[in-house]
Amino acid sequence: MPSAMARIPAAKRRRISPPESESDASASPPPENYKSNFISSASKWDLEQDYEQRPRKIKKQKENVRLPVRTTEGWVEHKAAPEEAKVEDDSDSFLGSEGEEQAISEDEAVEEEPKVPVRQQILEAKEEMARIAGLVNEDPEEHISSLKTLAQIADSKNATVRKLALATQVSIFKDLIPGYRIRPLSEENMTDKVSKEVRKLRAFEQKLVSSYQAYVQDLAKLAKSTGTEEAASVATVAISCACNLLIAVPHFNFRGDLLKIIVGKLSAKRVNGDFIKCRETLETLFRDDEDGNASLDAVTMLTKMMKSKNYHFDESVLDTFLHLRLLSEFSQKASYDSVDKPEVQRYHGKKIKEKREFRSKKLRKVLKERKAVEKEMKEADAVVGHEERDKIQADTLKMVFVAYFRILKARSKKLMGAVLEGLARYAHLINQNFFGDILEVLRDIITIAELSAQADDGDSEEEEEDEDDDEAPERNVTRESLLCVITAFALLQGQDAAKAANTLKLDLSFFITHLYRTLHPVSLNPDIEFGAKSLHLPDPHAQHTITNKVNVQTTIVLLIRSLSSVLLPPAALRAVPPIRIAAFCKQLMSISLQLPEKSCIAMLGLLNRVAKAHGRKVTGLWNTEERRGDGVFDALKTEIEGSNPFAGTIWEGEILRRHYCPTVREAVLGIEKKVMEAR
Repeated sequence: MPSAMARIPAAKRRRISPPESESDASASPPPENYKSNFISSASKWDLEQDYEQRPRKIKKQKENVRLPVRTTEGWVEHKAAPEEAKVEDDSDSFLGSEGEEQAISEDEAVEEEPKVPVRQQILEAKEEMARIAGLVNEDPEEHISSLKTLAQIADSKNATVRKLALATQVSIFKDLIPGYRIRPLSEENMTDKVSKEVRKLRAFEQKLVSSYQAYVQDLAKLAKSTGTEEAASVATVAISCACNLLIAVPHFNFRGDLLKIIVGKLSAKRVNGDFIKCRETLETLFRDDEDGNASLDAVTMLTKMMKSKNYHFDESVLDTFLHLRLLSEFSQKASYDSVDKPEVQRYHGKKIKEKREFRSKKLRKVLKERKAVEKEMKEADAVVGHEERDKIQADTLKMVFVAYFRILKARSKKLMGAVLEGLARYAHLINQNFFGDILEVLRDIITIAELSAQADDGDSEEEEEDEDDDEAPERNVTRESLLCVITAFALLQGQDAAKAANTLKLDLSFFITHLYRTLHPVSLNPDIEFGAKSLHLPDPHAQHTITNKVNVQTTIVLLIRSLSSVLLPPAALRAVPPIRIAAFCKQLMSISLQLPEKSCIAMLGLLNRVAKAHGRKVTGLWNTEERRGDGVFDALKTEIEGSNPFAGTIWEGEILRRHYCPTVREAVLGIEKKVMEAR
C-alpha cells in the first residue's frame, strides 16, 4: 500500500484566489513583519516536485532522404537536422516563453521556402517579360494592366532581373506612347456622356500615363542609388533608360522629371560614362528639337543648376549650348534681359493699291469656315508656328546669355574659356545693349591678367613660384586674354557696322594694344603648341577620352586667330592703318626666329596673307630705299604709335632663309615676292 501511494504523482499545486476579505486587506498597508512571513511560507513550496512532473521536450531526428555524396575522402552521408517535438505547455508555467515559440515558427517558415537558382530566376523572368511584351504589342488596350506586372518584376531583389525589366519597360513605352501629350481628365470630363470607344480610349490613356509616371519616378530613385556595385550598375541602366526616353518621346508627359535626372547627373564634378551619356543626350535633344519647348526647359534647368552649384561644374556642360538650333535659325538679336523686335519696313511715298479680288458673300463665308477648319487641324497636329517658335527661341537665347554673363561676373577660372568661346559663336545674336556690357567685362579680365602677370614677374620667392606652378593648369591668363581679343572682334563682326558706328562709340584699341604687348612673352612660351588640356600625350589606359572640341585649341592657334581679326578684318580691310600693319609685321618676323617649326610655318602663312592684302603699306620694311621714317625702331615700346616701325628694316628674313626646314625657307621667299609685286 505505501508503495502504490508513492507511484501516484502528487497533485499539482495551484494558486487559489484569496477571499474577498483578504483582497480588501491587501489594499491596506502591509504589516511590519511581512518579510519574515514570506520567507517562512516559501520554505513549504515544492518547486522541484512540480518541475519533475512536467513533460520533457524530445528532439526527433528527421528521416535522412538525401543520397550520399562522393568526395576525395570517400562517400559522405548528409546528417539530418534534429527536429524538436512540439509539446503543449501550460499557459500558467513560468518556464514557457513566447519568444522561443515565435523563433521556432520563423525558422520553419524559412525552411519551407524553395530556393531557386539565380540563373533559373533570370530565365523565368526573361520568359515572363517576353510573354507580357508580346501581349501588350498585340492588343495594348486589352493588356495595358500588364504594365503593373512588369513594375512588380522590376522590384526584384536580383539586380540582373531589375535591369532587364527596366530595359523592357523602355521598349514597351516607346511603342505605346502616342505622338501627342495626354492631359489629365477633370471631374466634368469623367461624367460626360461619351461613346464606348471614347471611354475605352480614355481609360487606356489614363492607365498609360499612371504607369509611365510610376516608371519615371522609379528611374529617378534608382538613378540616385549608390554604394554597392550592384546599385551602381542599376543606376547606370536607369540613367540610360531616361536618356533613351527623352530622345524618343520628348513631347510626352513628365519630360521635366526626365530632365531632372539628366541635369542632376551633369551637376556632378566627376566625369564618367553616365556623365558623357547625359551630355550627349542633351546635345542630341538640342539638335533635333524643332519646336524648341524641350530645349527651353533643358536650358532653364541647366541655368538654375549652374547657379545652385556656384559655378563649380565641368565646362563641357556649357558646350552643350553650342548645339542649339537657334544658332542657325534665329535671326533677331537679344541680351540677357530683352529681345529686339523685328523692324517693320516703312514705305515712303504713295502706296500702290493692291488689286482686290471680287468675292461674293457666299464665297467669303466658305473661306472663313475653311480657315477655321485649318486652324483646328493645326492645333490637332500640334504644329508650332514660326511666331511661336521664334518666341520660344528668344526666351532660350536670353537664358543662355544669363548663364554666360553670370559666369563672367563670377570670374570662374575653369569656365572662362568655354564662356568666351560661346560668346564668340553667339556674336551675331547679341544686341548693342549687351555688347557694351560684355566689352567692359572683357577689359576687366585682360586688366586682371596683366596685373597678375606683373605680380608673377616681380615675385622672387621660391614658395610663391611653386604656388603659381600649382595653379597654372587651372587658369592660363595668356589663353584668357587671347580669347578676350578674339571674342571682342567676333562681337564687332556680328554687329551691323553702319548702325553700330552711329549708336556706339566702338573703340577696340585697348585689345589691339594688349595683343601687341603680349607678342614677345607668348613667343617665349615653351608650351605654345600644346592645348589647355593636352600638355601631355593622352593616357592609353584611360576609360574615357575628351571629345569636346571647344577650348582645346593651342596657344599659337589662338594667337593667329586674334592677329587675323586685327590685321585682316573681313568688314573693313582697307581701314586698317599702315602703322599698325608695319608694327605687327616687324614684331611677327622677329618672334618667328624663336618659334617652333610648325608655329613658324603658321606665322609665316599669316604674313603671306598680310603681304598680299597690304603689300603697298609695308614695302618700306623690305626696301631701304623706300623708308619713310626717321629715328630708331623701339621693339620694346608698349604702344604701337610710339614704336616707330617705319624706321626699322626686316632683316630677320635673311636668317629665316637659312632655316633647316624647307617649308620655312619657301614661305619667306613667298612673302618677299608678294611685297615686291605690290610695289
